[in-house]
Amino acid sequence: MATAPTLPHPDLHDHKKYFFQHLGLNERLLERCLGEALSAGGDFADLYFEAVTSTSLGMDEGIVKTASQGISVGCGVRVLSGERTGFAYTDDLSPERLLRAARTAALIASGPQTERVQGFVNSQPRPSLYPIAGLTVDAEVSAKIKLITRADKAARDFDPRITQVRCGINDELRRILIAASDGTFAADTQPLARFNVFVIAREAKEGLASHNTAKGTSGGGGRVTLEFFEGPKSPEHFAREAARTAILQLGAVAAPAGEMPVVLGPGWPGVLLHEAVGHGLEADFNRKKTSAFAGLIGQQVASSKVTVVDNGTMPGRRGSLNVDDEGNATQETVLIENGILRGYLSDKLSSRLMGMPNTGSGRRESYQAIPMPRMTNTYMLNGDDDPGDILRSVKRGLYAVNFGGGQVDITNGKFVFTASEAYLIEDGVVTAPVKGATLVGNGPEALKYVSMVGNDLALDEGIGTCGKAGQSVPVGVGMPTVKLDRMTVGGTGR
Repeated sequence: MATAPTLPHPDLHDHKKYFFQHLGLNERLLERCLGEALSAGGDFADLYFEAVTSTSLGMDEGIVKTASQGISVGCGVRVLSGERTGFAYTDDLSPERLLRAARTAALIASGPQTERVQGFVNSQPRPSLYPIAGLTVDAEVSAKIKLITRADKAARDFDPRITQVRCGINDELRRILIAASDGTFAADTQPLARFNVFVIAREAKEGLASHNTAKGTSGGGGRVTLEFFEGPKSPEHFAREAARTAILQLGAVAAPAGEMPVVLGPGWPGVLLHEAVGHGLEADFNRKKTSAFAGLIGQQVASSKVTVVDNGTMPGRRGSLNVDDEGNATQETVLIENGILRGYLSDKLSSRLMGMPNTGSGRRESYQAIPMPRMTNTYMLNGDDDPGDILRSVKRGLYAVNFGGGQVDITNGKFVFTASEAYLIEDGVVTAPVKGATLVGNGPEALKYVSMVGNDLALDEGIGTCGKAGQSVPVGVGMPTVKLDRMTVGGTGR
């Protein structure tokens, strides 16, 4: 297999050096590009340089069937003039192409010139939230093949009914440099890795020629080195979890239907919070008044037991960043406090137009995309209730431990989620696993029915990817065990 060139490691104390020493940039060129970007008028301009090295390996039926390595380098130039945005990008970092992209963005957002380029101010570095040494992208392909081979074997050994296994590892090293007309001058080096396992279980139906089948998935990772997968979150851990879920579903009964109490388990069920509530708290939706939370700051939007934060400063987490994609340090932002809406997630544009603080939430998929307010790691804080007491308080209901796909309408907060692992609760006891359960509701309304919040906050394993306006970015979610007194459950059982 051909090997892509390896990008050299940056100086850990100065992420900018890579762009200057290996890509030929210099401060004078950046100043010229920003000057061109503002030459036709504008309030603000920024340059976003990005260099990404990525690898991907996939195993199916015990054979490595997919393997790829790649490098992407480019620059996006943005100009803001009021609410107008001019944007152009190039994968050629020669001075001529950079200046041409800057002029193109300037013309798109043309208006009376109102801003001059300020001298660059180096961002104040803080201790990095993620390691650089021992990066997964630098590891030998053979070491990664051993990991996915271990997962394949562990899944098959779990139960003879596991008939198909797919597993893979994906990782990247992303280097960014941001220079802006307001003096912003920041850079970062961001690792990211994810391990995935998918299995299918099958057993013959008694007296029938057909088979009962079920699937299971698991995975995890974060902004980590390859050594992460040699600890508790090993290939065997993810493989057994995927296999366990699949085998469990073989014996599941049809989910009940109707309105009933629902208990959400800790960890990944926080994806419901992310989709049903988090997107509605991003500032651009509220600036355009298309969010169900528009104009509600200071008002009660949830049960007094609910406090929701977005925190981009958690070491090693998939959604964490030293700086966002506009060069601002990430932070912990309280969105809902004891049921009261306290604020939104904002980027530079929303902050300027709405007169609100910048929360360091400007994110973009790549240099080919404009930044927008996005979540990082979004979760509900611990409460005071014992998780066992929460389950014992339910006479008849649903315990949703894990989720698959879901959809939400930002304008009204309505959502539909599919539970990939759920159980009946009968007289306070968790009983039979169920299949085909969906949760239907309205985000702002659902939070008002939260009556108990556990003391067992957990974050997801490191698998979250969030989509918005065609852009995908890595995120984290989490929550403790939570009881909602009322929620509509879709199912085919009684």
